[in-house]
Amino acid sequence: MSNALLRVKDLSVNVGDESEGIEILHHINLEIGPGEVHVLMGPNGAGKSTLGYAVMGNPAYAITSGSIEVDGQDLTDEPANVRAKAGLYLSFQNPLEVPGITMASFIRTAVEQLTGNRVRLYEFRKTLKKHMALLQMDESYLERDLNVGFSGGEKKKAEILQLLAINPKLAILDETDSGLDVDAVKTVSTGIDAYMEQGDRSLLIITHSTRILDQLHVDKTHVLVDGRIVAEGDASMIDDINENGFEKYVAMA
Repeated sequence: MSNALLRVKDLSVNVGDESEGIEILHHINLEIGPGEVHVLMGPNGAGKSTLGYAVMGNPAYAITSGSIEVDGQDLTDEPANVRAKAGLYLSFQNPLEVPGITMASFIRTAVEQLTGNRVRLYEFRKTLKKHMALLQMDESYLERDLNVGFSGGEKKKAEILQLLAINPKLAILDETDSGLDVDAVKTVSTGIDAYMEQGDRSLLIITHSTRILDQLHVDKTHVLVDGRIVAEGDASMIDDINENGFEKYVAMA
């Protein structure tokens, strides 16, 4: 793929110190093009979330070999804020609570930092409220401290609200459907659809479940086992995993 938006090449990652940490990911190769939806699946402890953190530049994960490029720009040694400005976004499996900062203030500051432009308050709130209606979120959440006292479903909706407001080139969604009931999954999926419709946007969805994929066209599926991508294919792999589990893929590791 010559026009890859994200290109991960021969990536190995340690948790902890670069020289003395434990290697979790081993020689990962991954390319995602503009407008594509990729799914990363695998058993518990395979290293799926680690890959998301490493791509986003979490300092707890040390890259020991390989490279990460976005739109041809080498971001391997860049901090998370530079990667965010390059167009990357990571939603957390367990979103953090941020006391003292309202959700509206947090999102507005993030948009201004990423774009370098002041955000006009009236238009900003008008757009946020439109997104919140889509996500079936009460507007009162804008004035509440970010994620403080939110239910699991409300936290996941808040993550998708941030995604819609920031509108990155590539969103990495880490277990966004975890702990959600059927109705909440449908609502979050609607928000993800809206994100994809905002432009030539791309997704890397990290998941155990496949409910969140029902409304999406999946271009490629990757299976990660013991820190290695052991198999790749189209959306039909998802049906195979749903029916038979990861046993045959674990045997490939």
